[in-house]
Amino acid sequence: MRYWKKLKISKQILCIRWDNDKLINQYIEKIEQNNIVSKTDIDGVITFVSDEFCRISGFSKEELIGKTHNLVRHPDVPDEKFDELWKIILNKGTFKATVKNLSKSGETFYLNTTVFPLLDDNGKILEFVAVRYDVTQAVKAKEELENRDKALALLNSTLEEKVKKQTKELLDLNTNLEKRIKEEVDKSSRREKIMFQQSKLASMGEMIGNIAHQWRQPLNHLNIVLYKMKKEFNKDEKKFNKTYESAKDITKKMSNTIEDFSNFFKPDKKIEHFFVNEVIKQAYSIMKKTLKHEGIVITFDSEGDYKITGYPNEFSHVIVNIINNARDILRQKDGKKLINIKAKFLHDEKLHNCICISVQDNAGGIDKKIINKIFEPYFTTKHQSSGTGIGLYMCKQIIENSMNGYISAENKNEGACFSIKVPCLKECECLI
Repeated sequence: MRYWKKLKISKQILCIRWDNDKLINQYIEKIEQNNIVSKTDIDGVITFVSDEFCRISGFSKEELIGKTHNLVRHPDVPDEKFDELWKIILNKGTFKATVKNLSKSGETFYLNTTVFPLLDDNGKILEFVAVRYDVTQAVKAKEELENRDKALALLNSTLEEKVKKQTKELLDLNTNLEKRIKEEVDKSSRREKIMFQQSKLASMGEMIGNIAHQWRQPLNHLNIVLYKMKKEFNKDEKKFNKTYESAKDITKKMSNTIEDFSNFFKPDKKIEHFFVNEVIKQAYSIMKKTLKHEGIVITFDSEGDYKITGYPNEFSHVIVNIINNARDILRQKDGKKLINIKAKFLHDEKLHNCICISVQDNAGGIDKKIINKIFEPYFTTKHQSSGTGIGLYMCKQIIENSMNGYISAENKNEGACFSIKVPCLKECECLI
């Protein structure tokens, strides 16, 4: 009886072992079918390849078995890499690396590869097994990121050269400006022209200060954007592309800023038709970074875009001068600091079809005792080192004499409001 019990138990053990071996064989078979697997003998000759290996390499099993892995070796891979591989696995270690390969059709593909030896009971190497997974897309994406980094570096170096050139031109302009003013004085006895040049000279110091603010913040922003690009690439490609375009926009805007500063000081040669919105935006964009740094918010609202006749740079000078006056007062103010520019079309008794541009701040307004004197020459409430008293006088001369309009100032909504009215083209030609 005991004998039959023992025999029955032995049969159960044999069945369990047979089932386990069957499951293990199925497991191995599935791994080999669905993964990039190969086996070689002790000399590196291929004895087995999986279907996935054949698919990604483009070679059939018949073409691979009996050959070495040199058949898919990429010519860029140095001999030293294979020397390192053999040194490790012959010492019964495991080799891990990302390997560059070449398919039968000549396409490059990358595989994360793990190679290890199989040993017998005595520790002798029987064969080598290599298990791989495809990382081609990740490697190519990384290469693309590196290429974009190089492109940005090249763009940055080109931009730096342009900045140096434009900066030199600005410095030369600053050096020669006083001489040019004297030449203008010799050529003309008109006081307005002399004072206009003096006004621009006074603005030069403000503009050079703006250059520092315009460049310091975008350069810091660009460094942050480039850092984010590397972090976001593998997470969200759409977000990466958006960040990449943002970096290019920053460099483009930085380049345009230099052009804006240069153009601001070029003398106008002839009267021309120009769109008001464009000139206003150019004028306050020059100062936007500086205003933001000082906590001043500037906004611009327009019912449409209007064409007027005059000198664009002189008109821009008027807008910048009024903004600078508001800025000087707002810097001494606590709380919200606002400047709002508005443009609208209206019918005026004197000018008929005209455009009205208002520049409103919330700095507390102008003292009623002096509001009627602010457009007089050499009248200023600032310290002698800070103001010349000709800025608003020149604004009045430009608007009235060069553009056939008029300018006024009043206290409104807890601040000063400057209103500029100038004739514009027929209404049907002005609105876009």
